[in-house]
Amino acid sequence: MVSKKHTESLVPTPETEPEIPLLSRELSWLAFNYRVLQEAKDPRVPVLERLKFLAIFSSNLDEYFKVRVATMRRLVKLKKKTREKLQNDPATELDQILAEVGRQQKEFGQVYRNELLPELKKEHINLVTEQELSQDQQSLALDYFKKKVKPLLVPIIFSSNPSPLFLKDQTVYLIIRLVPAQANGGEESEQYALLELPTQKHGTRFVELPDEQDDRYVIMLDDIIRVGLPTMFPEFETVEAFAIKLSRDAELDLEEEISGNLMAKIKKSLKKREKGHPSRLLYDPQTPEPLLNVLLDRIGLSADELVVGSRYHNFRDFFGFPMLEPAHLQYEEQPPLPHPELEKAESMLAAMKEKDYLVHYPYQKFDYTLRFFEEAAEDPAVISVGATMYRVADKSKIAKALIKAAENGKLVTVVVELKARFDEESNIYWAQKLEKAGANVIYGVPDLKVHSKIGLVTRQEEGKAVHYAYLSTGNYNEKTAKSYTDHALFTTDERLTLDLTKVFNFFVDRQPDKQFDHLLVAPFNMREKFYELIQNEMRLAQEGKDAYIYVKINALQDEDMIRQLYEASQAGVKIELLVRGICCLVPGIPNMSENIEVRSIVDRYLEHGRIYVFGNSGEEKIFIASADWMNRNLSRRIEVGFPIYNPAHQQEIRHILDILRQDNQKARTFHNEYYISDTPTNTVRAQYAIYEFLKQKAIAAGFQV
Repeated sequence: MVSKKHTESLVPTPETEPEIPLLSRELSWLAFNYRVLQEAKDPRVPVLERLKFLAIFSSNLDEYFKVRVATMRRLVKLKKKTREKLQNDPATELDQILAEVGRQQKEFGQVYRNELLPELKKEHINLVTEQELSQDQQSLALDYFKKKVKPLLVPIIFSSNPSPLFLKDQTVYLIIRLVPAQANGGEESEQYALLELPTQKHGTRFVELPDEQDDRYVIMLDDIIRVGLPTMFPEFETVEAFAIKLSRDAELDLEEEISGNLMAKIKKSLKKREKGHPSRLLYDPQTPEPLLNVLLDRIGLSADELVVGSRYHNFRDFFGFPMLEPAHLQYEEQPPLPHPELEKAESMLAAMKEKDYLVHYPYQKFDYTLRFFEEAAEDPAVISVGATMYRVADKSKIAKALIKAAENGKLVTVVVELKARFDEESNIYWAQKLEKAGANVIYGVPDLKVHSKIGLVTRQEEGKAVHYAYLSTGNYNEKTAKSYTDHALFTTDERLTLDLTKVFNFFVDRQPDKQFDHLLVAPFNMREKFYELIQNEMRLAQEGKDAYIYVKINALQDEDMIRQLYEASQAGVKIELLVRGICCLVPGIPNMSENIEVRSIVDRYLEHGRIYVFGNSGEEKIFIASADWMNRNLSRRIEVGFPIYNPAHQQEIRHILDILRQDNQKARTFHNEYYISDTPTNTVRAQYAIYEFLKQKAIAAGFQV
């Protein structure tokens, strides 16, 4: 798994620095997804939540194949001389990826069949197949098929003669083997049919059957169809159905520049995405080989693009599994808490004029963000509103507030990132709505992706403009704010708001000559500022002083940043890294990284907020940001990091980080190329401890929670 080099993009980079130990970006991501699978295996997790972790694992892997594996396949197809210029052999790495995916998927199947189904059965929840139905249930299932499902099905019948067949991306199909009653036993007597599983039209992948005594029964839509198939093909003696699913290349292949109409390009690429090159075909291992060969010919695939799946695909549909009683089958409820001060404020803007506020999602309410924009839309003294939109909810209240602000005559500037992968269509929809309302919509920045999560409201007060800023680690998304851990600062601190105006000015004038005195803005000063902060800790260590760096991020891949951390470790700086996902740094190497510890937390919420703490000889410097330490974040995205100046806020964010550092129930420590689960001692489960910490603050402020 350890290699001297790895590549982030298709473009070879000249070696100007000595090689350093690095873990494979791809295998490190797979290690992260395996940690998700471990949550599905963990008996301490309620059984219905364990099913959700299977859904997360499956959804993650789908995206990984559509993006990363598709990219690797394109690399493999490059000419030999071009491949030799790359820092890794893509063919070798692809083989390693597919081997690890195969291992994980085998374990996935074992967890589902041998652990979760029996656990559900203990709770009197029976997820049954068509073969396990009683006679009465068979009749009910057949009746349901005829009335509710059959009208949604459009079978395509074809013979074994090859002709082109197009399969939609990420859609489950049943490929059906039909054998006539008078068949002579030869393959030429067989016919085949294809059915698209109508999950969206049906509304759910699961059908609840009537309870029998204390037992509840659930059957998948796939098996309801299997019950009814013989009635659709009565002239055939044998009717067998096997599930398949195709994943297609999701890369947009856009030039990272705005030339012409970018929205038109995006729309065109989205249409092409459905027809992108296949990156894998998942198939039921029971599928007969002749039928599989017909599929390969029809779709135009090679055997190395086949991936053995299971009887069922699209396990992400388990997000929709019925949330049945009793309560202990799910996580105990954690309703969002009131902020001790903002909850009492009649006006967000008036409260912000008095002081700054720090809010933590999903532990505390996201309502304050909505109130900030909704109030700005209605306040007659507000003259302008600015925001960046990276991923917004489908029915975004914030987007609606921005539309209202524009309709009310305010100057509204919204930077819409059209290249937010898999959210492009939603962003296009809101961009068009905003334009129609009169907002100034900026479609990204040439060569850069706008990933920052910022908002700026300007109010006319006593003849001068006063700025109100929203700085966050998370998206303007009411839905993900319930499951992603993030931090947000509401501030009128001029040190921050004046810098933020320069960020929005850059979006408008595209002039890269902006000087930021307090904010860390990629790609302008963020990387260099982080270097300075790391090197300051190195100087302190060399002077014999206490020197440390504590960082919580989603991913660490940037080679130059890793080199800085290696050098800091060698200088004696104590470094603790909480990295949720990809981590290419190798900790614990003598004389290289022995002072670096890497841990990862996977729990009920997705750890998303980035926190950076630098010891600074007792006067800690604390930053929060939207940026990971990846090359794309530091060099090819607009990111905004912000310092925490308020002493009370410094103490609060530091306390939250310390709780995360102390987690010994859901944390895993990197050791010898593997993440080892900490021995659970039932003392600190960070996400629950953080919730309790903020709950006690709300109670102390007089709230009943």
